[in-house]
Amino acid sequence: MIDTRCGLRCESCSYREACSCGGCIATNGRPFYGECSVAACCQEKGYEHCGECPELPCRMLSEYSSDPEHGDNPPGARIEQCKKWAGK
Repeated sequence: MIDTRCGLRCESCSYREACSCGGCIATNGRPFYGECSVAACCQEKGYEHCGECPELPCRMLSEYSSDPEHGDNPPGARIEQCKKWAGK
């Protein structure tokens, strides 16, 4: 199930229940913390998720994925998820 634009899996997100977040697809790019620039970029280009973008992985998504505080564990996990969704 595709629930985000960037490949982050909502079911494993600790903010999902704590902040009543529906994920960026359900909230039209506005998860619990406000507008998401990755979701906004993806939506502006008309993609369901970043895996559909020919620039995958772009700089913005790579920076989100490797952020020391809020990035992926393991690093790059959301990029790999987008590739799976896209069948790459």
